[in-house]
Amino acid sequence: MDRFLTGGYKRISQIYLALKTVSLFLRYTMCMLNLTYAYRLKLNKQQFQTYDAWLETSRRVWNFALAQRKDWYNSRSCRIDACSIKSEYIIRADTPRPTFASQCKALTQARKTHPDLNAAHSQMLQQVLRRVEKAFIGMWESGRGFPRFKKQGRMRSMLFPQLGVNPIQGSRVKLPGVGWVKMQLSRPIPDGFVAKQAQVVKKASGWYVMLTLQADVNVPSFAPHGYPVGIDLGLKSFLATSGGEQIPRPRFFVDLQGKLRLLQQRASRKKLGSNNWRKAQHKVSRLHEHIHNTRKDFHFKLAHYLCDKGGMIFAEDLNFKAMAQGMFSKHTLDAGFGEFLSILEWVCCQRGVYFAKVNPDGTSQTCPNCNNHTGKKDLSERVHRCHECGFETDRDVAAAMVVMQRGLAAVGHTVKMLGEGLSNSSLLTQESPVF
Repeated sequence: MDRFLTGGYKRISQIYLALKTVSLFLRYTMCMLNLTYAYRLKLNKQQFQTYDAWLETSRRVWNFALAQRKDWYNSRSCRIDACSIKSEYIIRADTPRPTFASQCKALTQARKTHPDLNAAHSQMLQQVLRRVEKAFIGMWESGRGFPRFKKQGRMRSMLFPQLGVNPIQGSRVKLPGVGWVKMQLSRPIPDGFVAKQAQVVKKASGWYVMLTLQADVNVPSFAPHGYPVGIDLGLKSFLATSGGEQIPRPRFFVDLQGKLRLLQQRASRKKLGSNNWRKAQHKVSRLHEHIHNTRKDFHFKLAHYLCDKGGMIFAEDLNFKAMAQGMFSKHTLDAGFGEFLSILEWVCCQRGVYFAKVNPDGTSQTCPNCNNHTGKKDLSERVHRCHECGFETDRDVAAAMVVMQRGLAAVGHTVKMLGEGLSNSSLLTQESPVF
């Protein structure tokens, strides 16, 4: 029996080695793949006025639903045996808590008596109430702040959960309420994908539509393979790789902070609500959008550059929320590390590169050559020196090497220290099997 099992295992291993030479290390799962494509809209004057009025109606629905929930909570927060001398919210004790379902029913009744509500798209207004519900759920479960009222101009998006049959024809899209709208088709719609919903967003540079495309396809899941790359994020250099390369950190917000301060000062001197005040506020919004676009463009280009380097990318699982509350909060938020890792993970999925996060504890206190604990370093100490083996390199590069070694160990690859004869420029790893 043991001989039979031994022979079976040998035959299975031979079959696996044969399949390994032609396999792309993919595991396919049947699911619905959703993509979001953004296109710029070219609205005419009538379409612009319609959607601008719908945004104002959505803002009023948001404020009314939020006020209804806030009044109910305030009525339940008073003492039983005493009332406030200044003011008190009085609502019947048997009044149920406002929910998404109850507010949707009230919205249906209000549409019969209010022409503005009746003119707007019904499902779009229901999505506004759903956003109010999600805001309260985020406050209860994720520790976010209490939802706030939106002043005029703060509501900038409308979500249409359903579109008609064949809503896209060439460079035109059929949207509820305005019909066919021209759009700047910056990239074609992928074959086999169907537009399920649309979100119209008003930005400082114009109107955009976010199309949610859906297709029932085989989504590949890539196993660890190829050359490993470890990255270490920082403020001195935006990113350091395990290969010794350091990417300088662009100052997206800091470089334009003086111009932004000047534009905000000019806007503050204008009469509130005047046309000149709106023009000044528009310039401030355009500058903020420019900062966001340049940062996002840099993140995408850097993500593709890293995917060209190898088949596995490992990064630290950092707490960016805590980093953004420290003494370098402005520079941390300006770099956008969390957004970059999200973009990197998405680009790796598109490019067929394995991406994983590792434990960040002690990466700058561990020697990648001998795995010795070198102790805590000050931020001013930028060179890693190991007193045990004498290995010396840049501090961020050494941390990236440690991240790469931890990532290889986590996926089951054979990891060798640099002191065991494996140089940093010729890292070879054993590919793990795919199940």
